[in-house]
Amino acid sequence: MECQMRLIMDAFLAGEGSVFGLEALAADPLFVHLAGGIVPSLDTVYADLGRFGAPEVESLEAMVAEHGLARLGAYRGAWAHLDIDTTVCPHDTEQLEGAVPGPNPRYHGRPSYHPMLARVAELGTIVGAELRPGDRGLGAEDVPRIRSWVRRAKQQLRKGTELCVRIDAGGDCAEILEAIHQEQAFYLVKARITPDLLRAMTADARWKTSDRDADLRPIRQVTELPFAREVWAARGLDVRVIAVRSIERHGRQLPLPGSDRDWTVQVFLTNRVDDPDEIAWDYDGRAGIEPLIAELKGAWAIGLAASASFLANHAVFLLKLLCHNLLDRYAREMFSMAASWRTPWRRRLLIRAPGRISCSGRRRVLHLLPGSPIALQRE
Repeated sequence: MECQMRLIMDAFLAGEGSVFGLEALAADPLFVHLAGGIVPSLDTVYADLGRFGAPEVESLEAMVAEHGLARLGAYRGAWAHLDIDTTVCPHDTEQLEGAVPGPNPRYHGRPSYHPMLARVAELGTIVGAELRPGDRGLGAEDVPRIRSWVRRAKQQLRKGTELCVRIDAGGDCAEILEAIHQEQAFYLVKARITPDLLRAMTADARWKTSDRDADLRPIRQVTELPFAREVWAARGLDVRVIAVRSIERHGRQLPLPGSDRDWTVQVFLTNRVDDPDEIAWDYDGRAGIEPLIAELKGAWAIGLAASASFLANHAVFLLKLLCHNLLDRYAREMFSMAASWRTPWRRRLLIRAPGRISCSGRRRVLHLLPGSPIALQRE
């Protein structure tokens, strides 16, 4: 079975998004040679994927995180950021186990999966992943998983580096905030704008200007709101509520009585004690997980389903993420020029290099284009 999994990982690294892509690669002499001289039947690969159970999926997820966290111990910054986000992977059939319609308005009524991903912003790698049914939102049900991701990342950090978990408005959940705080980590979560929170913002007049335009008019102001949800008090949570209003950024428009300016507002929940304006700016770094998810969907096809079995699809989902982390680790360690490149360019440089195989007697020789990075690395 391990040979079949390596084979399908080779296919994913070569750019195939589905198991069926093995049929096309069976015409490639090098791929056939790496496969041991013959590419097995697709039925064999599908059968091996169907052998994955819950324990095997957990072990595979831990392997993804192991390679994703490999460089974290060498990180020397004061802050490391664990960004958590979800995405929707729609499908065109209801025959997939766990693919059900969810609350996302963009794919209303379509069967889908709703995976949850975590990355370390300073590394750009996936350090946690779970494929979930389409009707699962981010909430209290995900607390054990988030807690394990936080604990796993903290174990790899050097002494003196703090971990900050950044989540969008889906993380405005008392159970999630409490779990992160109990793991002795910091959180920075975008708040849901509820009516009581909106009233607190409009009533508060202690805005501190942090930026002005050329005419010295305020364009960015910050305040710390004396606001607390009832559920926080019930759980003994001490949450700082920081509001930022700005003229130059997009967001929810804040109606201010007597104001002739079109302010937009964002509110953040945190247990950090540093400067409110710096905390608000720090949240902007969470946006980096969105292009990473777009890359995983486009270059690695994590949204494609392999079979009707949920666990088999979960296994394929994790295998693709493992390939992403392995390719990132290989590129950074062996080819410094490709350290910041995206997957398509790394594939073109490191995987899809032109070459040919020659046979002489019982020997097979791989000839690469002279001067290519792969050829130079072999020398």
